[in-house]
Parts: sequence; structure tokens; C-alpha cells
Amino acid sequence: ILFVHPFVEALAGRGADAVDVQRDDSHPCNAPRVWIGMPARITKPPYFWHTLFVRGMDSAMQDHKSRFFELALRKGNLRFGSFTLKSGRVSPYFFNAGGFDDGASLSELADCYADAIVESGISFDMLFGPAYKGIPLAAATAIALNARHGRNVPYAFNRKEAKDHGEGGTVVGAPLAGKVLVIDDVISAGTSMRESIDIIIANGADTAGITIALDRQERGTGRLSAAQEVQSEYGVPCVAIAGLDDLIHYLESKKGNNIDINAIQEYRERYGTQE
Repeated sequence: ILFVHPFVEALAGRGADAVDVQRDDSHPCNAPRVWIGMPARITKPPYFWHTLFVRGMDSAMQDHKSRFFELALRKGNLRFGSFTLKSGRVSPYFFNAGGFDDGASLSELADCYADAIVESGISFDMLFGPAYKGIPLAAATAIALNARHGRNVPYAFNRKEAKDHGEGGTVVGAPLAGKVLVIDDVISAGTSMRESIDIIIANGADTAGITIALDRQERGTGRLSAAQEVQSEYGVPCVAIAGLDDLIHYLESKKGNNIDINAIQEYRERYGTQE
């Protein structure tokens, strides 16, 4: 008898002759557990198939940063040039998280969120998406966590204005309880994130942490970034799919892209936080 993941079963060309299916909470990906009789045509030893599966999952997990950048570039959500920010700084790159505006790109983005969350090892019971951009991000990430990692977690989001009829209130979805992980696109001034944490606390739950797409790793008016300020103020971790340092490394690995990497590095040195 051999433990075989569905991915390995497909590689082996095995039919659907499982005799027992159950969930294995101890498995790192929390995937369904499938027990089958070993077919005679599989000549590789059991550890070969296990190693193949684990290496494949490790590669996918570590690759979420590259997949995120490739997606953002393909959608035109990550651009390079000269961009004046709200702060008045002139940035050599610009990231628009609102541009993941179709089913395929949102699904790919959610996969990156899910992989980053699982890889971080952060402990959480449910997701919360701040209105408005965080709403589809939380919903899509909940789907990705279930599909890719076997983690079926509830999610909720807030309204900007309280509803005085129907279910009422400002929170929609699952009741806020346990350790709540906030899902958003970026942290700019940190206002939305503070509002989210206040909502979670007011409902008697705890904030497990914050997950964002891109961490600019950029100082605000002080020495800390907005993300670091929120972490310091509330004592919660911040998980990003990728950061500015990751972007620089990614661009350096791609030769002939005609992007001024030096300008990005100089911007990082001038305005970046000290990690």
C-alpha cells in the first residue's frame, strides 16, 4: 500500500480505483489523502514518487514571486518609466493592483497570494478583505487556498456604510472569529489597514497578520514604511507576495529587458527602508 497524491496518480497512469479517501491534516499541503494498491507497472520505489511530488510543490511555492511579476508585466500592471506619486516622489516604476480585472488574472494572482501565505507559515482561521479592493482579493484567495492547499477557510469583508436593514451592520460574510488574516493589495498610508484591524478587534477576534501583493519597502515621513508602522503599532506580521528587492533580483535575472534597473536601485537606496 502506497500513499499517492492525485498528481502522482496521474503520472502513473492509474485509473480511479481508490479504496479510501480522507483528509490528512498533517500533510503540508493539507491535500486529500488517497490510498491505492500499487500497480505492477510502477517500477520506481515509493520514495521516488514522494520526492517528485514534494519537489514539484516546493518549486511551485518558491516560484510565486516570479509568477506574480510575470503576471503583472503581462497585464501591464507593473510599468517602468517616470511616475509622480501622491507623496511627490518620482518613482521609476508603478504598480496598479486594480488592473487584475478578469477571471484568469485574478485567479493567477490569488494563487500567488495563497502560496505566499502557506509558505510564510502564518497561523490563521479566516480571511478579511477591506472594502473595496480587498473584497475580490479575499474571496479569490479563499478559493485558491482550498483548491491548491486543501485549506477551506471562511472569509468576510466590510461595507463602507452600515446597513440598517436585512442582516444590517458593516461586516458581510462569515462572522469574524479566531485569528483573522487581512488580505489587501498594498499598504500606502496604512489607514485602511488600521480600520480593518479596528473592525476585527471590535468583533472580538484577533488579527493574525496582513497579506499584500507588493511591498514597496519605502519609507514614509519617518524611518519606517507604512507596513512596518502597522506591524510595530499592532504587533502583527505582514506577508507580501513580493517586495521591491525581489523585483530588482527578478529584473536582474532577465537580460535584455531594456529596463533601467539602476534607477530602481537608486530609488531603493534613497527612499527604501532598512530591512
